[in-house]
Amino acid sequence: MEFFKIKRDIPFMRHVLVFNIVSIVLFVLSVFFLATKGLNLSVEFTGGTVMQVQYPQAADLEQVRARVGGMGYSDVQVQNIGTARDVLIRLPAREGASADQQSAQVLAELQKTEPGVQLLRNEFVGPQIGDELTEKGLLALLFVALGITIYLALRFEWKFGLAAIIANLHDVVIILGFFSFFQWEFSLAVLAGVLAVFGYSVNEVVVIFDRVREMFRKHRKMTTQQVLDHAITSTMSRTVITHASTEAMVLCMLFFGGPSLHYFALALTIGIVFGVYSSIFVGSGLVLWMGVKREDLIKPGKSSANPNDPNAGAVV
Repeated sequence: MEFFKIKRDIPFMRHVLVFNIVSIVLFVLSVFFLATKGLNLSVEFTGGTVMQVQYPQAADLEQVRARVGGMGYSDVQVQNIGTARDVLIRLPAREGASADQQSAQVLAELQKTEPGVQLLRNEFVGPQIGDELTEKGLLALLFVALGITIYLALRFEWKFGLAAIIANLHDVVIILGFFSFFQWEFSLAVLAGVLAVFGYSVNEVVVIFDRVREMFRKHRKMTTQQVLDHAITSTMSRTVITHASTEAMVLCMLFFGGPSLHYFALALTIGIVFGVYSSIFVGSGLVLWMGVKREDLIKPGKSSANPNDPNAGAVV
């Protein structure tokens, strides 16, 4: 399915140097902010109090969030759990106050506007659990990266696998850089969004690289730059359809999904935009810089008996 078809190849690779410089600057800035400012980790990572309360009728989450925020909690998470009456509240650890004291203070504050609120449970999530979640999250990211690299190296060639994994890590680091610079809350939901972007971005790279291999088989006289330009241009309609529809859904979550989905959707929004950018200018650009040529994908074989055969001398 195509909404449009571009007849003349767009010279993407002509401008790849400029965009690669932009990518390097963004990547370095992201690493700098991560090293100096760090991430604003949520309760799951830093430790704190988790309490569940029940209202006699559907709870107004905005009012609950405002009441708890008025107590001096800046990084508080409020969401429904199970039903509209049940509310889960995550509070960051406060020095000199136990989990029981924190939950009692919050419950008393909530009962000022709704006396029927009941505390169903409260528990303390220690920092050692947060360390474990951090470690497992990083291991998950490492295994995903390793699996994608091996897959692309086997399906195409090792240069393609290396280019794809660098492009995807570029997206992940830039997402983390945004969260570090603006100090947006980094929760398990955001981590899930980052991993989703990692898998989502590689799909676009695979489509482009698959078309590159196809073009190398069909057009012997085209240079690598021409092949890359043609491959990207020929997939442009699919790129627009796929990413525009995905971005539309993610933007709906961002603007209408409420605070619980806000940062998750924000991570996906940034990731989708940079996923398209990195597939074209980072992944394909690296393939160009590494000197990938037809012989890397099309292995020489026995010469054809027919000297006029365009496929003579190659196994396609």
